Amino acid sequence: MTQANTTFELTVDDLELIETALIEKKRTLSLEMLDSRPSAKDEPGHVRTIQDLLGRLHNQKEFYRPKRGVYVGG
Repeated sequence: MTQANTTFELTVDDLELIETALIEKKRTLSLEMLDSRPSAKDEPGHVRTIQDLLGRLHNQKEFYRPKRGVYVGG
């Protein structure tokens, strides 16, 4: 029996593209829900699912902070 692949070889650029696509899809679905279009009723939980996935991607990021000197965020 086959097993699921648990090793992925994605670059930072790949993940950025995926994240951007998810954000755009979430925006489109949200606008459809605001406009009360019929197609929005077919996908009631997708906005929440996309937001949860975006949150998991964000939580796996490692943010750079210099060990020396003053850190200026923004």
